Amino acid sequence: MEWLEYSTANCSVQRTLEVIGEKWTMIVLREVFNGVRRFEQMRRHTGISEAVLSARLRTLVEAGVLDTVPYREEGRRTRHEYRLTDKGRDLYPILVALLQWGDKYCADDDGPALLIEHAGCGAPVEAIVRCTEGHGPLRPDEARTRPGPTARPLETTDR
Repeated sequence: MEWLEYSTANCSVQRTLEVIGEKWTMIVLREVFNGVRRFEQMRRHTGISEAVLSARLRTLVEAGVLDTVPYREEGRRTRHEYRLTDKGRDLYPILVALLQWGDKYCADDDGPALLIEHAGCGAPVEAIVRCTEGHGPLRPDEARTRPGPTARPLETTDR
């Protein structure tokens, strides 16, 4: 199999998971996508400890997924809100796909706790896999993986 002949050391899936692969990171992203931008609101709404939330937010800011924007309530010190960057907004299909999978396999018997609808028409939002020519939705057996331009052959000692 050709796939097994190549290293996965520079795999984009691995590199993406280094940024968003921790459970609480996706919960933080869910909150920001739903308009929760302030640290204390996130902490209260999710139950994430301050230390974990701080670490996740720091990772997302350092990775360029979130930006910080200062704000100051009267009589209080300056704090920061967290806003999605273009890089962060590009993660939306991943969050929708996770929600779809969870709704299908993990939701309560009475249905999902969260619905996402198109603001323009009210239809449900879904993540689908399609080719750039518009064919889809595609199943895994209708796609193939092949080495890309930076694929590195495995060293003989790695096999």
